[in-house]
Amino acid sequence: MALLRCEFFSDVLGQSTEATVLLPQATTRQIGMGGVAGGRAHPVLYLLHGRSDDHSIWTRRTSLERHVAERDLAVVMPTGHRGFYTDQVTGYDYWTFLTEELPEVMRSFFPLSDRREETFAAGLSMGGYGALKWALRRPQDLAAAASLSGKVDVLDTDQTAGEWRATFGDAEHAVSAGDELFALAAAADPAETPALYQWCGTEDALLDENRRFGEHTRTLGLPILSEEGPGGHEWEAWDRMIQRVLDWLPLPERAGR
Repeated sequence: MALLRCEFFSDVLGQSTEATVLLPQATTRQIGMGGVAGGRAHPVLYLLHGRSDDHSIWTRRTSLERHVAERDLAVVMPTGHRGFYTDQVTGYDYWTFLTEELPEVMRSFFPLSDRREETFAAGLSMGGYGALKWALRRPQDLAAAASLSGKVDVLDTDQTAGEWRATFGDAEHAVSAGDELFALAAAADPAETPALYQWCGTEDALLDENRRFGEHTRTLGLPILSEEGPGGHEWEAWDRMIQRVLDWLPLPERAGR
């Protein structure tokens, strides 16, 4: 695969930003791994980082490139800072950047598909929240979205913290602005909702809210697969589980295309 660091200007954020991008490459002489690439625009996974990290973290902490190499899947990993992939009350419009500007800009640079059935989102912690929100708020964009150890209940936190209030305002605003996942799930049409996957480690402090969200979405009839297993809020678990996510994604070959 090709590994690129892409530095570009965001009109939405009003500043320069960056993304790490993996692009499929057909190879035959790499030692220890192969590589495939179709002769068309590639299916694409937007893979989101957690609150303390940046665009580089997935390639630094996991074997993502090796996991993806033989799937003909491009991966775009943007920087979202600590913004919860949300148009902040006081700050930056990370939601608009992620869901509107980023795909358009990346497609202008690279041969990435613009088809819903070939577009996916996933992430860990804050990024898991962002991926699920994308699927629930803009179901027309994605075929599937996955959350690993997601911060799925943004109301289950210290709402007096300045950082939280700068992003979400207050609980009422978080719900009305479409930034609260439980309310988004309740308003979603099961027939239009992308396939959802959710995993959390049994030693993770976020396990309870993930269990509640999984039960909530299943009760509503949304298409979600919820799993849990050994692990905490840690990269050893996420390196293992991103492989599970990649196997689960309805990539074109698996959809019979």
